[in-house]
Amino acid sequence: MELQEQNIKKIVLFRALQLGDLLCSIPAIRALRNGFPDAEITLVCLPWAKFLAERFPNYFNSFISFPGYPGLPEQTFNAKDFTSFIHNIQSQKYDLSIQLHGNGTIANPLVGLFDAKLKAGFYKQGHYQPDPEYFIDYPLQLPEVLRHIKLMEHLGLKIDDRQMEFPLIEKDYNDLEEAGLGLYQGKYVCIHPGSRGEERRWSPEYFAALADYCIERGFKVVVTGTKDEAAIVENVINRMKNQPINAAGKTTLGAIGVLIKNAFALVSNCTGVSHIASALKTRSIVISLDGEPERWAPLNKELHTTIDWTTTNDFNVVLKVAEELLTNTQPA
Repeated sequence: MELQEQNIKKIVLFRALQLGDLLCSIPAIRALRNGFPDAEITLVCLPWAKFLAERFPNYFNSFISFPGYPGLPEQTFNAKDFTSFIHNIQSQKYDLSIQLHGNGTIANPLVGLFDAKLKAGFYKQGHYQPDPEYFIDYPLQLPEVLRHIKLMEHLGLKIDDRQMEFPLIEKDYNDLEEAGLGLYQGKYVCIHPGSRGEERRWSPEYFAALADYCIERGFKVVVTGTKDEAAIVENVINRMKNQPINAAGKTTLGAIGVLIKNAFALVSNCTGVSHIASALKTRSIVISLDGEPERWAPLNKELHTTIDWTTTNDFNVVLKVAEELLTNTQPA
């Protein structure tokens, strides 16, 4: 039976991952909301994501913090908290649970405990599949955004577009102004050298050289990062010939969104800010060191260039892309 023919009033989504993962799933979640405009949709995610869920009040009605589960590395498992978590989920009596966490080898038994009337999501051949009608084989060959869209299409939902989103609010603009960075829209380039894993970070020497090149072409450069990434940012700045603006730890995530929106371009590793740039349609050069460039690269190849450093580890290739990006576009 078509999903929209079912009497679905309460939906719970499980995707307990990081910023980029969540943003990549937003086009699919938008289609879900359009298909069920009156349903109550709850997001189950890592504690940090409550902030993000609140940015999408049209898509999410509520948020439940995920306490971890054996085999899922993103959150330390706490048995006592998990018991309360499952009791809370089951008491909500959801009509539909959707597993958006990955191929389902570990997550499907977990989402099965949610005890929703109907279950949908991804599965891997040979592993547990709660409901064959509403589950699809995890489409490894597709980019992350399109994987989730494919699931929604399987569920009979209409896809309006594939554009990611990162809503900005007045507080974000105020937070950036309070940071006092003194930047003008379109006159600067953001350099973001951080990433969650050290193995996914491009060399600080290369970031420094590219930042110097941008400055020499007439742009200001702001090097961004969280408070925890201050040492990474300093490492880049110390290798530069010119003086950039150090924004590490000085901005909220919302302010970073405004900073990226108003930038001429972003240069970063394949990490959360690269997905913010994609969502806000800011030009970007993304250096991919995770071996999955086609999975995580922005879909708009005209605005965004992703370079697979595992196969093309030549700084001159990146420099040529930067040259093409900045040619005849020096700020007035």
